[in-house]
Amino acid sequence: MLQYAVKKILYGFAVMAGVIVVVFILFNILPGDPARMTMGQRADVSSLEAVRKEFGLDKSKPTQFFLYLNDLSPIGFHENTAENKEKYHYLKMITIGDQVLALKWPYLRRSYQTKRDVTSILSETVPNTFILAFTAMVFATVIGVFLGIVSAVNKDTWIDKAANSFAILGISAPSFFAGIIIAWLFGFVLSDYTGLNMSGSLYSYDPFKGEIMTWKNLWLPMVTLGLRPLAIIVQLTRSAMLDVLAQDYIRTARAKGLSRNTIIYKHALKNALNPVITAISGWFASLLAGSFFVEYIFGYNGLGRTTVNALEMADFPVVMGSILFIAFVFVIINILVDVLYAFADPRVKLA
Repeated sequence: MLQYAVKKILYGFAVMAGVIVVVFILFNILPGDPARMTMGQRADVSSLEAVRKEFGLDKSKPTQFFLYLNDLSPIGFHENTAENKEKYHYLKMITIGDQVLALKWPYLRRSYQTKRDVTSILSETVPNTFILAFTAMVFATVIGVFLGIVSAVNKDTWIDKAANSFAILGISAPSFFAGIIIAWLFGFVLSDYTGLNMSGSLYSYDPFKGEIMTWKNLWLPMVTLGLRPLAIIVQLTRSAMLDVLAQDYIRTARAKGLSRNTIIYKHALKNALNPVITAISGWFASLLAGSFFVEYIFGYNGLGRTTVNALEMADFPVVMGSILFIAFVFVIINILVDVLYAFADPRVKLA
């Protein structure tokens, strides 16, 4: 098991290395001058040179890449200066002459626009996105499993057809399209009845109470983000339940005179949830990435909206940092799921 886990972790490192290379090429090597895009077309030469020097854009591309790797690596080699000690947040360091070999947190650089650390910017928005993704996954799981059970138990009835039609609609509708419709319908047309707004973040400012959580602003983006996984969970649960309900032990349970609810929820459901659990583990990471346009549509202050705004302003360090963070979450979740599968079923390791 340990050897299997180590192999998966090494694969994860390889994936992250590939993502880092692609991200660096996209935002540093392809045509375009970040300094010009940051300062504007009317900026003078001296201002542009100052920006390039400040962010290391005046160096050759290979040098920029190796410096970027040095910043992202948990083990870095830097000049022994007070500025670097404050910038890199060393955990432990070894002084070698005028250089420092240090164990540190990955450094995602500074924003071109605000000059703030990208890590600080992301730390303010990532919790909001995690809350949105988690609540969307809970919403999708609870409603999806319920509709899947109802659909399977009432196979070939109008209830089954309605649940299947809803699932097909949920899978077919892109999140940005569904978000616009939901925002307009429930946040504008029916706002007097729903009490919901077309846009708004999880936190709002009250002149008397200060910053407060506004849970109602979470409802519409949560439903929008959860529609696609909900639709898939409905179909997975229905298919798995139909397969389980046809098993011999279910017939035996019926012959014993057990109630319908006992058969469905105690015996059939727990054996039908394996594909649903698999879908949930994969979808949670996808929801973090899929929240980009949903957050932008609803004005929800999260990682997605921050990234889109940064992309509009050519604030590439913020965009690169958010992409690397999402990739890291994907890798970690995939490693955990693979290890859990191997722990539950040793045949996975042999495969």
